[in-house]
Amino acid sequence: MKKVLTIQDISCLGKCSTTVALPIISAMGVETVILPTAVLSTHTMFKNFTVKDLMDQLVPITDHWKAEGVKFDAIYTGYLGSAEEIEIVKKIFDEFKTEDTLIFIDPVMADNGKLYPAFDEAYAKENAVLCGKADIIVPNITEACFMTDTEYKEVYDEEYVKTLLGKLAKLGAKKVVLTGVSLSEGKTGVYGYDTETDQYFTYQNDRVDAMFHGTGDIFASVSVGALTRGLSLDQAFKLAADYTADTIKTTIENPEKPWYGVDFETTIPELVTELGKLTK
Repeated sequence: MKKVLTIQDISCLGKCSTTVALPIISAMGVETVILPTAVLSTHTMFKNFTVKDLMDQLVPITDHWKAEGVKFDAIYTGYLGSAEEIEIVKKIFDEFKTEDTLIFIDPVMADNGKLYPAFDEAYAKENAVLCGKADIIVPNITEACFMTDTEYKEVYDEEYVKTLLGKLAKLGAKKVVLTGVSLSEGKTGVYGYDTETDQYFTYQNDRVDAMFHGTGDIFASVSVGALTRGLSLDQAFKLAADYTADTIKTTIENPEKPWYGVDFETTIPELVTELGKLTK
């Protein structure tokens, strides 16, 4: 069985980060090992949440794994809370990456033209350096702009997207993928560039007119699970985009839906079914 290490926080309540990655990737038939950077009572959209930083545990945990000879088929990072954590993660990449290890980075730090309150531009630049060590990165447009010193635009065209991808490619990742790209009315999806083949790829599906926390984590987790199971880049991102959109639609239809996340638990069987069709 393939083995993925995911490095991100645990928000005990909130349907995001590790509590999304662990069930989704596991359901896709991949062993999921977690390295929690912090434990929060809820995600940060709640008021008065508690947080316990676990940065001092990252090195002892990974040292133990090295002593046990643990290896990973993929390493997937999400929300990292500080520049110090990024430095530790760089070392983890160096210590555990082999020729066959996929490094997948979701540089979670910004959206809608603004950095999250905990971060500044110096942090964004540290994340850019980290992304240079990846095989695949999946920033949204805001994150890409901060990492490449590009003006953020709410309205843009395909040329703008390709220019942004070119700047991201210069950071060093092999494949750069922008999420949340909308090039026509009522559509949204991904637009990527493969530096090894010099090819662009895109996939758009119907935009669901709703905003929920954690949907980016769902997209990234499905992508990692699919790639680890051997799907192509196009197949993986199409599966992830469709599953995320379908899960949002399912949540909207639920009169008792929680305000803080989506009902991905109810749609996991559909994900497993679609994955089965692609891996036959």
